[in-house]
Amino acid sequence: MSDESISPNPYGSPTTSGAEPIGQHQGAVNWLIRILLHTPGISRVVGKRLLMLRVVGRKTGKVYNVPVAYTRHEGTLLIGTTLRPWVKNLQAGNTVEVLLGHAAQPFDPVVYTDEQDVMRLYEIIAADNHANAKFNGIGFAADGTPNKADMYQTWQQGGVVIALTPH
Repeated sequence: MSDESISPNPYGSPTTSGAEPIGQHQGAVNWLIRILLHTPGISRVVGKRLLMLRVVGRKTGKVYNVPVAYTRHEGTLLIGTTLRPWVKNLQAGNTVEVLLGHAAQPFDPVVYTDEQDVMRLYEIIAADNHANAKFNGIGFAADGTPNKADMYQTWQQGGVVIALTPH
C-alpha cells in the first residue's frame, strides 16, 4: 500500500512499527525448519507451532514448501502473514497439503483480506502465539490483550489471515 492510501488508525497509535521485515537469512532459516519438521521426534516439538504448507504455483505448477506458524481454532488452522507471493496461490476450491507431524493432509484454504475479518482473526492468533504476534508487529495492551492499533496497522501493511479447513 502507498502512504497516500493509508487512513488514520481508528484505534490510536500503534506500539510497533509493523511486521518484522524478512531477513536476508530467512531462506536458511526456512531450510532448517523444513528439516526439523521432517525429523522424527523433533518434529513433534517444532510442529506444536509450525507446519509445512505445500503450495502449488498457479502459473508455474512449481511446489513450494512454506513453513509457517499456525493457531488451532474451532476446527481450523489459522495463519497470520503478510500478503506474500505464495499466498496468491491459495485459491478457494483448490486443496492444499499441510504437513502436520509426519502426515500430509488435504485442507481447503480461505484467505481473509478485509479489515474486520483480519482484525478478528489476528486477535485469536496473537492471543494464542505471542512470538507470532511480535513477528507480525502486534504488541499487547496492559491487560494482556492484543493491541488493536497494532492489529489495524498490520492489516494496513498487507496483513492477511489464512484459514485452513480439513478437506
